[in-house]
Amino acid sequence: MGFEVTAAAYGSFMGRFSEPLAPAFVEAAGVSVGQRVLDVGAGPGALTAVLVDLVGAERVAAIDPSQSFVAALRDRLPGVDARAGSAEDLPWEDASFDVALAQLVVHFMRDPVAGLREMGRVTRPGGTVSACVWDHAGGGGPLSVFWDAVHELDPLAGGERGLAGAHEGHLAELFTEAGLVDVGSGVLSVDVAFADLDEWWQPFTYGVGPAGAYVADLDEVGREALKSECARRLPAGAFTLTASAWLATGQPT
Repeated sequence: MGFEVTAAAYGSFMGRFSEPLAPAFVEAAGVSVGQRVLDVGAGPGALTAVLVDLVGAERVAAIDPSQSFVAALRDRLPGVDARAGSAEDLPWEDASFDVALAQLVVHFMRDPVAGLREMGRVTRPGGTVSACVWDHAGGGGPLSVFWDAVHELDPLAGGERGLAGAHEGHLAELFTEAGLVDVGSGVLSVDVAFADLDEWWQPFTYGVGPAGAYVADLDEVGREALKSECARRLPAGAFTLTASAWLATGQPT
């Protein structure tokens, strides 16, 4: 899948949804002024920017495996401790943070339980670990229309329904497996407006994530057929999509 893309490409694709989600996620996680916070799988900084506005750049650290995203984040938010690396091997000492957050990334971790366990390790006792994942399995995610259209034309195609944390209750289960306690769960939702089909469709051609990789593998005829099937499922003219994400919050022992 493609995440070594430009920050602009990612922003046009998932940033439309992740940016309005970030403030709701920060509020649900209970982040407050004076805390030291880690953003795991930060991408180009949608969540990081909200954290900086709340607690200040000097109290925010961020990590992402994509070098291009880390470079964009450093340019956008100087003062943040931004590093390239993986959730499964965080380069910080035990109990370094009050809160560790992972927005829309647990389902892309190589080992979600190991990643969440690492988030717990670097969070102080009594601190908070929180994550959210789009409801890909329940049909409430931002890509549901796209993948429904794909499976109409290509029933054997993959998708994102089976990803970690993407169905109800699974994210909380992963938290428990990772050794986190007092685990709670919930749902976050955002509404995103589009001027027309072309504005919605164009970011799928940028090669971002599993959806972008699928489109990139199609020939021109296949892409047009898929776009037409998506158009059949979306309103004509301007429209708004509601996207929901599963939320889980817990504490390290």
